Amino acid sequence: MRIGVLGGGPAGLSFAYLMKQQNPDHQIRVIEQNPRGATWGFGVVFSGTALNHVEGADPDIFAKLMARAESWDDITIGLGDEQVPVDGNRFAAIGRIDLLLDLIDLCESVGVDIRFDQRCDDLSQFDDCDLIVGADGVNSVLRAAHEDKFGTKTNTLTNAFAWYGTTKLFDTLTLTFRKVPEGAFVAHHYRYSQSMSTFLVECDAATFERNGFADISDEASRELCEQIFAHDLEGHPLISNNTTWRRFPAITNEKWTYKNMIILGDAAHTAHFSIGSGTRLAMEDAAILSQAFEKAGDDVAQAFAEFERVRTPQVNTILNAAAGSYNWYEEFADRLDMTAHELAYDYMTRSGRMDDDRLRKIAPKFMADYDAQMAGA
Repeated sequence: MRIGVLGGGPAGLSFAYLMKQQNPDHQIRVIEQNPRGATWGFGVVFSGTALNHVEGADPDIFAKLMARAESWDDITIGLGDEQVPVDGNRFAAIGRIDLLLDLIDLCESVGVDIRFDQRCDDLSQFDDCDLIVGADGVNSVLRAAHEDKFGTKTNTLTNAFAWYGTTKLFDTLTLTFRKVPEGAFVAHHYRYSQSMSTFLVECDAATFERNGFADISDEASRELCEQIFAHDLEGHPLISNNTTWRRFPAITNEKWTYKNMIILGDAAHTAHFSIGSGTRLAMEDAAILSQAFEKAGDDVAQAFAEFERVRTPQVNTILNAAAGSYNWYEEFADRLDMTAHELAYDYMTRSGRMDDDRLRKIAPKFMADYDAQMAGA
């Protein structure tokens, strides 16, 4: 088959590698708008469940990921300067650029043709392809060209966020909530290498407007965030990488396929960053689509039908959890009068899928501490 992949992110590269590994006779070319070695953002995080799925999909990709990843078993919920550890939460993180470079190496080792620094505004360059994969992210060119066929819906959230990095290293994935004169803020921060951490700052709409983040410079934004989270940063600066304030677009599509075209990853569905599943979903999409072609051979329609049969209920489960999470964050400013333990409990049960019995099984130390706090109160 002749396969054209639009987008050299985790979804596109994973799919290209798995398909070429499956059948070396496939002619696969990947079109990526960024130069080799360039990306935006900092680290990406995988939950324990996500890691299990990556390992099951392809041991080579998993081995590459874990060779560089930073790992931990707890998360930490902070309210002001008080921190509450929550046990039983396996996570790993890796630099986004490191993940992409590893996937590029794997693709090129099996003969995938990757063309960097090429922006695609005209899909006619894929007219010779039997299969066209849109793995080009939130602003997908392929999806935009056929939104009516895919049934695209976008719900833009009201909170704003800015994705920074920092040289301050954190022991675990940490969520630090702060209610300050400037407004309500939360930082999502975790180390992803031995020298860097992600430090994503989020605020509610009222705080965003009050501080004029839409109009002030990147330098002024960074300085204000450094001031608000000075206790947590301990003198380390925040670092930008194409960092701008943005609002999260919750994107869904009624269908992921049209004719010989399919959309994967963020082009098809976005999972809020608070559940650490965006990269997981992208790589799982790629793995399951390649498995569908392994069953269907070169029959694109049959492979698409198999992919949607298997993948639709899986994605819907994750997106429902993501919606529960981002709806909680949309109202986090109203929760900052809780105690730190109350906030941590409220956070852990935010998706609606975690009851007390399950939380006691997963995080026995936290729940014992929480029960003691509530009894004392």
